[in-house]
Amino acid sequence: MRQWMILPILREMTTMTTQCKNKKYLVAIVGPTASGKTDLAIEVAKELGTEIVNADSRQVYRGMKIGTAAPTEEQLAAVPHHLIATHELTDSYTAGCYEKEALCAIAEIHKTHDYAVLVGGSGLYVDIVCNGMDDIPSTPPEIRESLIEQLNCKGLSALTEQLRELDPEYYEKVDRDNPNRVMRALEVCLATGRTYTSYRTGARRQRPFEIIKIGIDVPREELYDRINRRVDMMVSEGLIDEVKSLVEFRFLNSLNTVGYSELFECFDGKITENQAIELIKRNSRRYAKRQMTWFRRGVDIQWVTKKDLEEVKKIIKKFGV
Repeated sequence: MRQWMILPILREMTTMTTQCKNKKYLVAIVGPTASGKTDLAIEVAKELGTEIVNADSRQVYRGMKIGTAAPTEEQLAAVPHHLIATHELTDSYTAGCYEKEALCAIAEIHKTHDYAVLVGGSGLYVDIVCNGMDDIPSTPPEIRESLIEQLNCKGLSALTEQLRELDPEYYEKVDRDNPNRVMRALEVCLATGRTYTSYRTGARRQRPFEIIKIGIDVPREELYDRINRRVDMMVSEGLIDEVKSLVEFRFLNSLNTVGYSELFECFDGKITENQAIELIKRNSRRYAKRQMTWFRRGVDIQWVTKKDLEEVKKIIKKFGV
């Protein structure tokens, strides 16, 4: 074969080899609260010699360490973590902000590692990293302030009813127990005069890395028991004092979440401390159920029934890593 014919073939083979060597991966570990995601992610990150990016929508805030079950100091020391306690409670932090910061963190990790690990139970945040998000317009802050006031005065049911009138299609799809999702949709409807649904194209964006999703599926009775015990542990570690220290911020969106809302009601004298703790357990179990409903939609998730590093390694190997 003539040299001028061989050279293009050699160049193509070299390019393919380089591309293979330069291929990057994101291992996303998901599952309901108390399923053991953090421990498994640390084991996987150690095995792959890499770092972790947080995908929990509340662990990005400072001051909520106990109630969000954020990684301990020992866990943070074991593996470098990104987007843990990086923002103040008063920061206006959106899903769009998270997408940019998470992708930047992953890109930084990929400069020196072939793999990055993403872990968290916020399905929306995981989807944003893997698939991108729709270009939904920003809205004036006074609209959100008005909706928060309505929420506090009239309750969530009044907001969901308003959403049903303004965007019945999204009303049927949204988690109507989640005030943040309901208020976000209402913000857009009120600010633009269009339905929130009209902005949701669902177009998937290409990412410069391969994605391997691994889900932890814990039997329901075992999961509920783990949740109950975790709440008891949080209380023994100082959850009540942590929430007391945040009372002045109680109306912020960042604190409108399980573990904090119930204790704020206790401090108001509406329920007892024991009732608040039982409500935290109940609402955490309900949240876990919603998380599993969200993740079950993902046909690309490889499920494991326990925190089994060897099983996870087999799954990663299947993808040619």
